[in-house]
Order: sequence, then C-alpha cells, then structure tokens
Amino acid sequence: MASPPTAPAPAGGTLRRRRRAAAVLFLSPFFVLFAVVTVAPVVYAGWMSLYRERSSGLGFGGVERTFTGLSNYAAVLADPAFRTSFVHVAAYCLVYIPVMIGGALAAALLVDSAYARARRFFQLAFFLPHAVPGLIASITWIYLYTPGLSPVIDWIDAAGGSWNFFSPDHALSSVVNIAVWQWVGYNMVIFFAALQSVPREVVEAATVDGAGAWRIALGVKVPIIRSSVVMTVLFTCVGAVQLFTEPKLLSDQAQSLGNDWSPTMYIVSKAFVDHDYASAAAASLLLAVVAGALSFVVTRIGKRWQEA
Repeated sequence: MASPPTAPAPAGGTLRRRRRAAAVLFLSPFFVLFAVVTVAPVVYAGWMSLYRERSSGLGFGGVERTFTGLSNYAAVLADPAFRTSFVHVAAYCLVYIPVMIGGALAAALLVDSAYARARRFFQLAFFLPHAVPGLIASITWIYLYTPGLSPVIDWIDAAGGSWNFFSPDHALSSVVNIAVWQWVGYNMVIFFAALQSVPREVVEAATVDGAGAWRIALGVKVPIIRSSVVMTVLFTCVGAVQLFTEPKLLSDQAQSLGNDWSPTMYIVSKAFVDHDYASAAAASLLLAVVAGALSFVVTRIGKRWQEA
C-alpha cells in the first residue's frame, strides 16, 4: 500500500522572516538618524554637564576638565536668571495658548459652518502666515513695531492713541502677537481637518432638535474633536517652552527682554556669550525634563477631559 504524499512545508515562517527583514530595512535609516541627531547629542550633553573646564596654573598650562558631579545643575538652579526665564515663559503661555487655541478653533468652526463661503480661499489665507519663515516674520514685525517706520504706529498716533511695542509693559504682548500670527492658521487647518470627521447625521439631528449654530459648534462639534484640541495644546506647550526666535530678535529693541528672557535664550547666552558649556548643557537637560513633565501633565489632563 502506497504511503500518502508528503505535504509541502508551510511557508509561513519564511514569509514572517522576510517581513521582519523588510521592516528592519525600512526602519533602520530612521533609527540611525534618530540616534545620531537626538540620542548622541543628549548623551554628550549629559556627559558635558558633569564636568567643568578649569585653567591649570596661571593659565599657561592649558585647560583641564574636572569632574564636578551635579554641581553644574545646582549652580543653574540657583541662578535667578534661569528661574526667572521660566516665569517669563509661564506668563507667555497664559496669554499665548488661550488666544492661539481659541482663535484657531473659532476660525475652523467659522470655515466649517454651513454659512461659510470660499472655504479654500480662507484656509489658504489663514495658513499663509505659517508658510513665512519665523525669522522673516519676526523681522517684518520689528519693522511694524518700530516708531518712525511703522504705519501701524502712525495710524495709532493719528487716532489720538499712543503705543510703544518695545516698552516693558507691552513687550510680552508683542512677542505673543508674532507667535499667534504665525501659528493660528496652522492649528486652524488641524482643527478644520478634524471637523471634517464629525458625522453630519449628528449635526443634522442636533439641528432637528432645535439647536442653533452656537450650540452645535460648542456642544456637538468641539467635544467630538477633543483629541485634536488636546494634541494641539500639547505641541503648543512644548513649543512655548522652547521659545527663542521672537524674543531674541526683539531683545535688541526691547531692552526689558534681555539676553536670558526665555530658557533657550539663557542656554544660548551661557554657551556662546559666557562660553560656559557645562552650565549650558545642564540647563538644556533641565529644560528637557521640564518639557517632558509638562507634556505628561497636559496629556493626563487631556485624557480626563476626553473621558468626561
């Protein structure tokens, strides 16, 4: 009696190995680039923050690197300028985040409303400021803030008012204005894209129940896109902690801003003005810890809001 033919070996294992090999092949460039651009600098900054360079002898014996442990972190935390820079950023966030998020959400709701016309035009018009590089935008706003050059100041003077964008009382609002102008359109596009996923039958049901435009916008649409709002607030908070371009360019005219107004300005000043690279490395890692803690807090609050 002939034995039954042997079934061919399953090719599942080979297929899985090929898939893993393809995944490794496509993911390797990202991980290599991430290690070189992100991980290696962080590790080097951590190593640098534990040492301090001192001149040996009378300065003719060169420079020696001495292990100091956590003393650089203690010195940075004890520096009033470093602590005050976070106070400045906190004040900036209290003004900037509500204005920017509220403006972007209002613009997205208006463009998404049933009464909106020329939606593509307004989407492009809102987004265009974000397409302008931050450096160019800041220089443009400096021109608009400068007395004798700015048509805005001429209009304020002609109306009988008075405003100094570089004064200590108005410097914060000047920085916030530049950031809002640049980022409100970008976040409006994110909110508008999220609003496109709102089920139209839900909106129609609310309309049939007698809900007006305001009720539909705030009671139906906004709760549905809460995840997008939380994500935007998270990215905005992390970006606000790293604020640099706007206050740096305004600091030449607005003396109240100084060279260490924000944490990133403090780090740059320590590294390239004072040439204290150890303190700059320690401050940068402390800033990373603050940004990570802030991200955690915002994420936790956002999850509670979404579950409510």
